[in-house]
Amino acid sequence: MLKKALLTAAATTFVATAAGAADLPRRAAPPPVFTPVPVFTWTGFYAGLESAYTFTDRQRITTAGVFPGNATNVALGRRPAAVTTSQDGIANIGGTAGYNYQFTPGSGIVVGIANSIDWTDITKNRFVLGAPNVAGGPPNASQFRQSLDWLGTLTGRVGYAFDRVLVYGTGGLAYGNVFHDANFYTPGGALQFAGRYDDFKTGYAYGGGIEFALPTDSFLNTFAVGRYLGIKYDAITIKAEYIHYDLGTQNVVVNAIPGVGAGAYVSRFRTEGNIVRAGFNYKFGGF
Repeated sequence: MLKKALLTAAATTFVATAAGAADLPRRAAPPPVFTPVPVFTWTGFYAGLESAYTFTDRQRITTAGVFPGNATNVALGRRPAAVTTSQDGIANIGGTAGYNYQFTPGSGIVVGIANSIDWTDITKNRFVLGAPNVAGGPPNASQFRQSLDWLGTLTGRVGYAFDRVLVYGTGGLAYGNVFHDANFYTPGGALQFAGRYDDFKTGYAYGGGIEFALPTDSFLNTFAVGRYLGIKYDAITIKAEYIHYDLGTQNVVVNAIPGVGAGAYVSRFRTEGNIVRAGFNYKFGGF
């Protein structure tokens, strides 16, 4: 009887243990961990270097006589009433800095502000021979010189980013240092009238461009000098842009040389042109 009771108890314990084990959770491998890939954004500060090609198309210089005798010389073509000059040149070096804000990372609208300064150093001389003087005498020579030493633009920009490609339009303030010079000579080559202007001018600028952010694994990053100088940046971008600038007009009084000429003229110079920039920027923050 005792033996039968012991067997019954053992069987009951075995059944209970098996049932409890069936209720335990199954052992399963943990789910894989996925690290999200960062979405590129143009938001952040940036700064970089650039080179530029500057060119002008028929900048106009007009001249008027201040006194009746001078006005007559202009009317008769002895002094040029209007001439045009064209200039072009490659800027040696330039720089830019600014800030962008992108509303939605990845693809979306980008707004920003940029300040760029380029050493343009373009100069044009223009010599003009006037109409013959009284009784068929030799003509007078007139010389104009026009220079743009450097050009800066402080502009806002609005664009659209297609991930790492940004297309934008820009517009705002243009400023720079201009030089205007007018010299009028006698038929014998003596300086008869002279005037000049050398100062800071402001105006406006507008244009557009395209910028591309290099992928972090691009071999072009190996050419980034900043990485070897310890500069901490998020990305390197390369850009190309076109800007039209207009610094307005400037009157230059061309006064007579005492004992050689009499009276005065006023020559009005216009400074207007185009600049094509190409360069790279270091982008900081926002990745």
